[in-house]
Amino acid sequence: MDKEEILHLAELARLNITDDELEAYKKDFEGILGYISSIQEVDVPLQEHYETSVNQNILREDEHPCEAGRFTEDILHEAPDREGDYFKVKKVL
Repeated sequence: MDKEEILHLAELARLNITDDELEAYKKDFEGILGYISSIQEVDVPLQEHYETSVNQNILREDEHPCEAGRFTEDILHEAPDREGDYFKVKKVL
């Protein structure tokens, strides 16, 4: 990127930059654009990438679920405040 492009970007972003900042931005942009160009050079076959990113939803039957209320008292005992069989919390609006 040259100085005019950086000044144009600064104008679009409504930034006032000094000459020292301009040189610093120029170095930063060169590094960023160099990194992006190196990423673009990587050849990733589309089909292989697709096959490795397919998610599968694997479900199982709950064969032995816990009976209702089995751990309720243990969990409520750990709460800072409770009201009956419920956690008591501050009102959230």
